[in-house]
Amino acid sequence: MKRFVIVGLGIFGTSAAETLFEQGHEVIALDRDEARVQAVTTSVTRAVVGDGRSRDVLRQAGAEGADAAVVSMGQDLSASILAVMGLRDLGVERIYVKVVSVDHARIMNGLGVKDTVFPERESSMNLAVQISGSRSLRNYIRLGHGFSLQEMAVPASWLGKSLRELALPSAYQVSVVAIYDVATDQMLAVPDPDTPLESTFTLIVTGGAASLDRVAALG
Repeated sequence: MKRFVIVGLGIFGTSAAETLFEQGHEVIALDRDEARVQAVTTSVTRAVVGDGRSRDVLRQAGAEGADAAVVSMGQDLSASILAVMGLRDLGVERIYVKVVSVDHARIMNGLGVKDTVFPERESSMNLAVQISGSRSLRNYIRLGHGFSLQEMAVPASWLGKSLRELALPSAYQVSVVAIYDVATDQMLAVPDPDTPLESTFTLIVTGGAASLDRVAALG
């Protein structure tokens, strides 16, 4: 079991705290807003009303030596900076910061934070790709420049064929990493290459942007 600290309990921070706790980890959640803290008291190990900008408050909450921390303090840039500095002083090496702008991310990187999350920007980019693409495209996750993970319906020309028959890595330079069967609500994390594809399947496909565009156009 690992120990995590969540500083800031907006939607982002609260979701992170609850998910980590559900996974069986020790989670310390901290926010200045008492109502937000009260809302997560049964969903985390310890919920604390306090100012995450203060190193002493972070120490008293139990942040010292934590395995990782998530800082999600809205648009208060100075608060994010002070929280990161305090966590660094307390020996927390892995710090993830929710940022609200490119400049915010640059400042965090300058403080040595390697992991910044810009959910609004990433979500809007993913949505733009999804709504501008083929109707077969269900979800899109950008993994890096020119590389992504997509969920798509099985193209009509692939129905009844197996992944081995389709030979997608050589034919399209993409790989199916998982199959979700809508009918049975089952995720096949290691797809059987000889299973015929059905209309109730959605495919989790990864590859380069151009290759995935070719595949999506088949739908």
